[in-house]
Amino acid sequence: MTTASDPALRLGFSRRVSRAVMVGKIQVGGLVNGQPAPLVVQSMCTTPTTDVAATVAQAIVLARAGCEIVRVTAPGLKDAKALKEIRQGFSAAGFADVPLVADIHFMPAAALEAVEHVEKVRVNPGNFADKKAFAVKEYTDAAYAEEVERVAERFRPLVLRAKALGRALRIGTNHGSLSDRILNRFGDTPLGMVESALEFVRFSETEGFRDLIISMKASNPKVMVQAYRLLVARLDAAGHPPYPLHLGVTEAGDGEDGRIKSAAGIGTLLEDGLGDTIRVSLTEPPEQEIPVAKALAARYRGRPAHTAPANSPAETIDPWSFRRRIADIVRLGRDIPVGGGLLPRVLAPAQRRALAPPAADLLVDDTVLWPLMAHSIPGAEAPRKHIAALRSPLPADLPLVHLRAGEDATQVPQGALVLLRLDDQDPVGFLRQVLPRLPTGVVIGLAEPGLIGEVRAYRLLAAVNDEQFTAAEATAVGSGRRVPICLGLPFLADDLAIAAVAGALLIDGIGDCLYFPRAKDPRALAFTVLQAVKARQTRTDYVACPSCGRTQFDLFEVTQHIRSVTGHLDGVTIAIMGCIVNGPGEMADADFGYVGSGPGRIDLYRGRQVVRRGVPELQAREELVTLIKESGRWKEPSVVR
Repeated sequence: MTTASDPALRLGFSRRVSRAVMVGKIQVGGLVNGQPAPLVVQSMCTTPTTDVAATVAQAIVLARAGCEIVRVTAPGLKDAKALKEIRQGFSAAGFADVPLVADIHFMPAAALEAVEHVEKVRVNPGNFADKKAFAVKEYTDAAYAEEVERVAERFRPLVLRAKALGRALRIGTNHGSLSDRILNRFGDTPLGMVESALEFVRFSETEGFRDLIISMKASNPKVMVQAYRLLVARLDAAGHPPYPLHLGVTEAGDGEDGRIKSAAGIGTLLEDGLGDTIRVSLTEPPEQEIPVAKALAARYRGRPAHTAPANSPAETIDPWSFRRRIADIVRLGRDIPVGGGLLPRVLAPAQRRALAPPAADLLVDDTVLWPLMAHSIPGAEAPRKHIAALRSPLPADLPLVHLRAGEDATQVPQGALVLLRLDDQDPVGFLRQVLPRLPTGVVIGLAEPGLIGEVRAYRLLAAVNDEQFTAAEATAVGSGRRVPICLGLPFLADDLAIAAVAGALLIDGIGDCLYFPRAKDPRALAFTVLQAVKARQTRTDYVACPSCGRTQFDLFEVTQHIRSVTGHLDGVTIAIMGCIVNGPGEMADADFGYVGSGPGRIDLYRGRQVVRRGVPELQAREELVTLIKESGRWKEPSVVR
C-alpha cells in the first residue's frame, strides 16, 4: 500500500504522521501515546479586535463550546497591539491554556507586534509582503528572483522572532489571493497554491525554523482537495518535514449548505488520512462551527490503520486531478438513464406506499418535482405548466436488490439497483465473482461496506469493475461492461458522515446516482451534496465568508436577506464577502459578487470584474438584483400549491 502522500492505491487507510508542532500547550500533529495526535478543533472571533471586551467575551464563548484554538484578526497595528490585552483578559478568565492565533494580511509590522502576544501567527503568503490590485503581471526570471528575495526579507524578521519566542506560524494559502508572481508562473491553480506555500516554507527553513502548520483553503472543495494532496506529495518529494495540515473549506456559506460543503471537502482529506486541525467556516456565529467540526473529528478519532486486501487491483482513479469515471448508460426501471457521463441522478425512498418499508422500492424524483420545490416561494403565482408538472405522475418505481455472497446474481432483473454486501473474508474475490454474473442493464452499489470502510469499499468496487472492463477489452472476451455506480449508503444515518463519504467519492469521480435512505431528508441531502462538490447545480449557490473583525457589514443578516430574494434562481452562484482580503479569485466560481469595500459601502461584481463601486449598503441589495436582471439571469419565483 502506498502512503496517503501518494494515494495512487488508496484501498487501505492510515493517518499521515506529521511533525508535532506546539501551539502554546496544544499539540498539533505528531504522536500521542504512539498514535497520531487527535484532530484539533478551532474557530475565529468575529468581533472588532480593538473592542477588547467583546473579543475576550467571544473567545470565552468559543472555548466553552469546545474550541481548542481561537483565532483573532489583526488587520493593523492597533489590532495587533490590542492582542496583548485580549490575551491577558482571556487568561484571567481561566483560559490561559487555550492558544490565541493572530490572522495577518498585508501587514508585516502587525505580524511582528502580534507574535509578542499570541501563541501562533497565521500569514497569507499571497498578500503578506505587499498590497496589490490582484492584477497579473509579467515577470522575467530576474524580476521573479528579485521579488522572491524581497518577500523573504520582509518575512525573515517574523520567522526569527517566532523562533526566539517559541511561537508557531501557519502558512495559510488562499486560492483567491495568490501573488502576482505565482499567478504568472503557475496560474490560478492548485499547483500555484502549493508553490505559494512552499516559498514561505523554504524561507523558514533557511532560518532553521520548522514550527510550521500549512493550509490550502478554497471555496471549491475540488480545488481544496487537489491542493492539499499535491502539497503533501511535494513536501515528501523535496525532503521537507511532514508539516501538520490545517483543513478547511473557506467561504463555505451558512446553514445546511455550509455544513455539507465543509463535510465533503474536509471529509475527503480525512478519508485520505490527511489533516491535523480543522475549522468549519460558516456564515453564522462562530460558536456554531464547533459542533460541526467536533462531529467530523469524532468520525476519524481512533480509526485503526489497515492495509488494502492483498489481491486488490490497481486503482484507476487519479487523485491529483478531477476526472469523472465514465460508465455505460443503463436505463433503470422503465426508462431512467444513468451513467455515461450524464449528470448524477437522485434516488429517494418511496413515499406514496405507506405500508412499504423505506428500502423496498425507489423513486427517481429529480427531473421535475425537485427543481420546482427547491426554487419556489410560497405566495407567488405559479405558471400553469409548473402546476401541471406537479400533478403529473412520478417516474416508475425501481426494483432494489440486496445481494450477498452465495446468492444467485443471474436472477437479478434488468433495470435494478443492486446493493452488494461485501464479504469481509475476501471482498475482492467476492466482487470478481459476482460482477460478471450480473445481467446487463443494472446499477451497482453497496448494502454493507464490510470492514474496509465505506469510501474504500466503493473505491474497491470501482477498481474491480474497471479491471474487468479493461481485461475484457484487451482480450476481446466478454462485453467489457463498465457498470454505473450508485452511491448507496443505507448503512449511514448521519448527514455529515454521508456528506463526507459521498463527497469524497464524487470528488474522485465515482458516482452516477445517489441513494441515502436513512438521511433526514434523502432527496434534499443528495442534491445538497451534489451542489457542494460542483457535480450538479440545481439551485442558487452561495460563496459566503464567515464574519471576522475585517467585515464591513453585518454578514449574517445580509446573507440571509440575499438568500431570501435570490434563492429561487437556477444555476446562479453569488459570492457574499465581508471584504476583499482573500482576493477576487476566491469568487472564481461566482457569477455575481457582493463585497464590502468600506464601512457601509459595497462593490458589486460580475464574475471577477467590479461593475459598481462604493454602493451604499442598503441600496446595494437592490442593485444586486438589478445587476442579475441586466445580465439575463433573473427569473420570477413560482409557487407550490
